[in-house]
Order: sequence, then C-alpha cells, then structure tokens
Amino acid sequence: MSAARHLVVCGGNGFVGSRICKAAVAHNYKVTSLSRSGQPDWKALWSLSSPPEWASQVEWHKANVFDPSTYSDKLDGASAVVHTMGILIEEDYKGVLTGKEPIISGLKKAFDNREVDRGNQLTYESMNRESAITLAKTAIDHKVPTFLYISASSGAPMLPTRYISTKRDAERILPTLATKNWRTISLRPGIIYDSTRPVTVPIAMLTSITSTLNSLTGGRIPFIGAAGQKPLKVDVVAEAAVQAIDEPDVSGMVDIAGMEKLAEKAWRKSML
Repeated sequence: MSAARHLVVCGGNGFVGSRICKAAVAHNYKVTSLSRSGQPDWKALWSLSSPPEWASQVEWHKANVFDPSTYSDKLDGASAVVHTMGILIEEDYKGVLTGKEPIISGLKKAFDNREVDRGNQLTYESMNRESAITLAKTAIDHKVPTFLYISASSGAPMLPTRYISTKRDAERILPTLATKNWRTISLRPGIIYDSTRPVTVPIAMLTSITSTLNSLTGGRIPFIGAAGQKPLKVDVVAEAAVQAIDEPDVSGMVDIAGMEKLAEKAWRKSML
C-alpha cells in the first residue's frame, strides 16, 4: 500500500491558502498548514461562526517561514510544498492610503524601484521573493520533489513595479535551486475573487469587462496590467494548484487559461 500523499501549504490560513487546503483534503491528501497564527479566522475569512468539517483534517501549525527551525520537521515525507504568501501593498503605500504616512515621502518609498533595507518591515522583496526561496531551500533539504508558487499574471498601474518584479525573480530563481528530483510550478492568476471577500467581487466584475475589451483588441492595452486579465474565483485557483501537483508533466509557468483547464480536470475527476 502506497504512502498517503502529503501537501504542506505555507500561508495555509489565508484567502488562497485555506482554499488550497480544502481542495487538497477533497483530493485525499494529508494536509499541513504553516502560518504565523495557526488556524484561519473563520469569521473574517469564510464568514463562518465555526470551523468547517474539512478543517479538522488539516494540521494547523504556527511557523515563521524565515526560520526553518520552526517548521522543517513538518516537511519530512511531503509530496509537495505550496507557497501562497505575498503582499500586494507595502507598509509605506498602505500608510499613505490610511493617512498614517506623509503622501510624498510614503509614495516615494513605495514606488522606489531600488531595493533598500527597511528593517523588519514587510516588503515585496521579503514576502514575494525571499520567503519563497527560504521555503524552497528547506523543502530541498527535506527531499520534497515538488514546489508550487502562487505568482501573478502581471502588475497593475496603481502598484509599484517591484510587486511583479519580485514575483518574476522568484519564478526565475526557484527552478535553479536544485538539479535533480525538483519540479517547480508557478501559477499566474490575475484578480482572485470570492463572495466571502466582498471587496473582490466588484473588482472582478470590472476586470471582466476590461479583460474582454483587452481580448477584443488583441491584447493591445498592456498598461492596465492585471485589469486586462480574466479574473478567477479562488476555488478555481485552488483546484488548479492541487491538479497541477497531481500531474507530473506540469511544470514551469501556468497561465490563466492553463489554470482553468487544470481546475476543470480536477472537477471532472471529483465527479467519477
């Protein structure tokens, strides 16, 4: 009898990560979630007053991705590791939006394309790139054969270019970390939405319109970035992630159309 497949999800208590945990449980994986706080805030994230039934089948562990000693033992025997962490807005930019940071100085720091030392502040470099590299190196040390990274299709006009450049850095570096028994997959969704995160729904509706216009013009509106790409429901991204791991021939970059195909395969398989 073969050993149970084991999936470790870093950021498993987040918007995307928790859906991947749910999908993996449905596909008969042993699932381990790594995050700073353990279980999700079910009320805030899922609009639930108590954990759903599938959550009892996930091992929820507190860990610091930058400190492998807090989670390395959880990677033993894992079939794959998924990295779902990342930030859309840095503290400087967020400070401007909330009025806590002077507009000029905040925007200057947020849109500066240079890498600067900002101490312990969460930056695009640390969260979008370095956390993935640290996790991947630890996975390699524990002989995990597959690593899936949640990237992005493109940036957006209102975001600093470092948001997408750090994700592209991670995509480029991850496959080079090992030469044997090492498969990396980078999913590139655009806007991800769900009714449990109400703010994403109108954004997705607007993006559906702009992506259709972009498609009708042959993709000739490049400056709108992710707003020109078809939005995906979070469950589509989650199912695509698990299906990509299941298919040994899937590696490298997977675009939005590819994710839709993978998710459709997963759903068809679940109906058998």
